[in-house]
This record gives sequence, C-alpha cells and structure tokens, in this order.
Amino acid sequence: MAVLILVVMAACVALILSRKLPTAFALVLLAVVIGLIAGAPLVSGKNSIGEGILQTGSASLASTIIAIILGSWLGALMDHTGIASTVVRKTVELGGDRPYGVAVGVFLAATLTGTVTGSAPAAMLIGLIAIPALIGIGLPPVTAAGVVVVGLSAGIPFELFSWQFLSQAVGVPVSAVRDFQLTLFPIVLVLGLAYVLIEARRRGTLHAWAMRTETPGRSARARPDAPWYSLLTPLVPILLALVLDVPIVPALLIGILYALLTTTRPGKLGPTALRTAFRGFEVAAAPAMLFVAIGILLQAVKLPGVVHALGPLVTAITPHNPVLFVVVLGVLAPLCLYRGPFNIYGMGAGVAGVLLAGHVYPAQAVLGIMASYNQLLGVSDPTSTQTVWSAEFAGVRPEKLMTRTLPYTWLIAIGGLTLTAARFLA
Repeated sequence: MAVLILVVMAACVALILSRKLPTAFALVLLAVVIGLIAGAPLVSGKNSIGEGILQTGSASLASTIIAIILGSWLGALMDHTGIASTVVRKTVELGGDRPYGVAVGVFLAATLTGTVTGSAPAAMLIGLIAIPALIGIGLPPVTAAGVVVVGLSAGIPFELFSWQFLSQAVGVPVSAVRDFQLTLFPIVLVLGLAYVLIEARRRGTLHAWAMRTETPGRSARARPDAPWYSLLTPLVPILLALVLDVPIVPALLIGILYALLTTTRPGKLGPTALRTAFRGFEVAAAPAMLFVAIGILLQAVKLPGVVHALGPLVTAITPHNPVLFVVVLGVLAPLCLYRGPFNIYGMGAGVAGVLLAGHVYPAQAVLGIMASYNQLLGVSDPTSTQTVWSAEFAGVRPEKLMTRTLPYTWLIAIGGLTLTAARFLA
C-alpha cells in the first residue's frame, strides 16, 4: 500500500508540474485516491471519503481562509486609499539618487507590506512605483524585481495569515508559530539585506523613463498622500497579535477599521469598505480554493490505514541526527520550486501531514521545515505569482530572477533548518 500511495503522489506531482491539472484539483484527486487505496468507506463515518476527507477536510482550514480574505481586504484597502503608494513614494523620495538608500528603503517598505498580504497584489502595491525607480537610478531590472520579492518574503514571519495556516496545518498553538517566526526573522532580515546590498553593487543602464510612477495598462489616477498616521496600518494588527495576544481574525478586522477611519470621510466609509471588500474577496478566491484542497489532503493522510502504511517507511528514510537533518533537508529544499513535492502550498502539505501523523518529527520540527521552505518558495519559485509579476514588470524572465535570488533564499532555508534542529531535535 505504501508504494502505491507514493506512486500516486508522484503522479500528481507530475500532473501539477506539467500543468495538466491545477494544483487544487490535483490535491483533491490525490486525497480521494489515497482514501480509496486505504480502503476508507465511501460516504459515512469519521474515516470515510465523503464525510471524513471531503466534508471535514474542506472546512479544516476555515480560520486560515478567513485570515486570507481579511488580509486581502486590508491589502485592497491600502491600495485604494493610497497608504501603500504613499509609503513607497516617500521611501523613494528619501533615498534620493542613492542606489543603496533607495534599494534598502524599498526592501523595508516591501517587508512592511508583506506582513499584511502576499502574492501578486502585494508585489503590485510596491513594484508599480519601486521597480521603475530602482531601474531609473541604475539597478539592473532583475535586481529591482528581486528587491521587491525578497522584501515581501522578509515580511512573512509577521504575516498573520501565515501564522494561522501553519498553526492549523501542524496542529500547534498560534503562539508556538509566532515564537518560531520571531526567531527566524533575524536570519531572513540579515540575508535579505545581504541580497539588497550585494546585488545593488551591480549597475544597469540609467533610464530617465523608468522614474515614472504610473504605468500603461493600469488604471491610474492622481492621489494625494495618505495621512501620516494611516501609514501605521500594517503595524496595527501585528502589534495587537504580538503585544496584546489578540486573536488573528479580530486583529485583522481592527487593522481594516483603522485604515478606514484614518483615510476615509465618514460619508464614504460604507462604499469604500464594500468596494475594497469585493476586491479583496476577488484576490482571495484562488488561494482560498487552494487551502480548501490542502485541508482535504491533510485529512486524507491522517487516515489510520495511511499512517500505518507510510509511517514505518517515512521513519526509516528521514534523518533524525540534527546535522544530517540540516544537510539532507537543506539539499532537498529546492524541491519546493516549480510546485514540486516539498511545496508547502501543494504536495508539501501532504508530506508534512505524513510526518505528523506518523510521529516522525515533533510538530514544532515540522513547523520549522515548512516555515524555512516557505522563505525559499516565496522568492525563488518562478511559478509564484509575485515572482512572475515582478519579473515580467521589470522586463526579465522569472527563471532569471530565480537564479539570482536562489543562493540567498537557499541559505535562509538552511538557516531556518539549523534553527529547527537546534531547538527541537538537539
């Protein structure tokens, strides 16, 4: 049975990589096939395909999906009210014509935005102004795109939706996720800044045209700067969750309310809230569908028959010595690229579920693996929407951005795995 399950998982990876099936569809198909192989009843019962896998699994990450929707709403609100564009514009202005100053400023602005929302919308919030400005002061286009995506990824340790997902996927309290992400952040920040400072030494061609702040093909309108106090919006939900232990959903809702009250006249509060909510829901639709599928797959790999079949095999082939853990999983880290088997928003979620269900590693160690791989995935995967958008807007291929950023993100992943081994396996 174990070999058959692994063959089916490999087949689904091939379907995802070849783009024969969307990731969400492939994960649901895999979950159903795993249930059939494990001999699960078709309809009723806690361990059945209908009730146990599809019904229970589809709702198992509900809190994560709500956090995604609220984060997308807050991101749409920051775009609509000019909060994001004001942060980036002020950052670029403060940097003047100093490439290092502008690059570091854009990196920090992207980090702040990355704490609220990810993917292509976040890249657009920063990149529409920052990428032309960076190219305009002489940075190569691939470096300009990299500064944006590396900065966004540096914000992931504080991204509340990421906390919620890892908490539910691994089965640990949000506080445990928060604690690990806070210890991972210095590694991410140092190596992210290393990318910015080292790559900013390269020089492209100065382009005066690149200093424009509006782009063809995007509906643009002149906006006044958002009030200075509204620029604190991304920090509001983070501080509430970090300092006051406010749960993630209320923290995001308070952040949305703060953004509305500090940027919108009373008579327009309702229309602005509705307009940005609809935009946020539209952005969140695709990732929400993906997380429904991930929840279904996680439920499938917890079936007793699957645990019994895969547990001994996985235990035998996974490294338990802390040094081997870092070496082996560090070498395998790029397998999360191209929607590969270690992509935590795809097949990697199933692998994590197997590790957890078989008690191969402590839950905190699985958390560390997923968080570490997420750093490499969020920047260097040429199929990630933020990477694709940033590269194409800068006029370079996503694969070129991958090769330029991979040495840094690989080191971040290895740093996270080292932290994991030291804390949970030593």
